[in-house]
Amino acid sequence: MRSTRRLAAFAALGLTLAACSSEAGTQAAEESSSAPTVAEDVDFPEGSTMAELNEAGTITVGTKYDQPGFGLLNPQSSQPEGFDVEIAKIVAGELGIAPEDIEFTETVSANREPFIQNGQVDIVVATYTINDARKQVVDFAGPYYLAGQDIMVAAGNPEGIEGPDDLAGKTVCSVEGSTPAQNIRDNYPEAQLVTYDVYSKCADDLANGNVQAVTTDNVILTGLVAGNPEGFELVGNPFTEEPYGIGLELGNTEFRNFINDVLEESFEDGRWADAWDRTAGAITGEEAPEPPSVDRY
Repeated sequence: MRSTRRLAAFAALGLTLAACSSEAGTQAAEESSSAPTVAEDVDFPEGSTMAELNEAGTITVGTKYDQPGFGLLNPQSSQPEGFDVEIAKIVAGELGIAPEDIEFTETVSANREPFIQNGQVDIVVATYTINDARKQVVDFAGPYYLAGQDIMVAAGNPEGIEGPDDLAGKTVCSVEGSTPAQNIRDNYPEAQLVTYDVYSKCADDLANGNVQAVTTDNVILTGLVAGNPEGFELVGNPFTEEPYGIGLELGNTEFRNFINDVLEESFEDGRWADAWDRTAGAITGEEAPEPPSVDRY
């Protein structure tokens, strides 16, 4: 029933994914009206990042602007919407910062670490896979979601692609700076990899027949398929594990512990599941999964 409702809404609203104005995001936004809790009279250790952000009354968050269900820019409000955005609001709320006081800035896969290192953002919540290489330059709280790399193909799967081994000799699109793109380079070198800065360009290439497949995390691809169900389909055979974390300044253990505490509380009190149901779940038709275990490394 949820799937039928979702597709009917897309048809009625005239979704145009190529313009990055997917009604997947608008649909989620309309179902995402409940305001997150904003803590009052909070008290943080003097000199801590939490105290500084609370005193400033604002936080700068890097997120994606082209991923239905997780981070998609709403052209009417000029604000991003999705599960990542709601997770950021939960963290901000525990700092005593209201949603309207969050400054969102677009991050793409390739600039997430530099934005954190240069202080352009306080945190990044952007389908950001935790891995050992990235942990050398930034810290991570979480994970708050477990995804897996998958493959999106043209509807009907004319190339017969069932998994990554079938990408040999095929032109495959992904995003520069992403773990899926690096995985293809490292482990499937016979695939002809094309990369862009955002996934919407990969979707355009697949729709135009310029590539035979798009590969990234399954939840990202699911949102793209939902945006063009007659043109795309998901192979549905994840072949990696991608734990999504919240990126922050390297060595800021106190802040990382605080965010981990907030995430675990949201797992337990239902805010995390509610955020999923109102965003990514509203698009995919999938109920909130079991939350992952936070890795306090």
